[in-house]
Amino acid sequence: QVQLVESGGGLVQPGESLRLSCEGSVSILSFYTLGWYRQVPGKKRELVADITLGTRTNYADSVKGRFTIARDTAKNTVSLQMNNLNPEDTAVYYCYANRGAFREEYWGQGTQVTVSS
Repeated sequence: QVQLVESGGGLVQPGESLRLSCEGSVSILSFYTLGWYRQVPGKKRELVADITLGTRTNYADSVKGRFTIARDTAKNTVSLQMNNLNPEDTAVYYCYANRGAFREEYWGQGTQVTVSS
């Protein structure tokens, strides 16, 4: 069974940085797309960033230039480096992956990121 386990969330002040990491229970090379989504109460889950086939990256406009997604095959992880955080980045962040001809989807359990002074 495929599992994605996130780590690295927490409470930071505006302008600070956090790094989220997501480890797969199977080789991440088996996934077509890996990514991060976030959700705040009462709102739809939204894409933050994703990486396809290990090279093609895609970012939400609100995080471009501040966040970086990367795949580390040696550690079997996908990470999200978040710099210059602001209160609008506060959310539960979910790791996401899909694979196979039908792009079967997998989600992590979520990790809370809170940006507050």
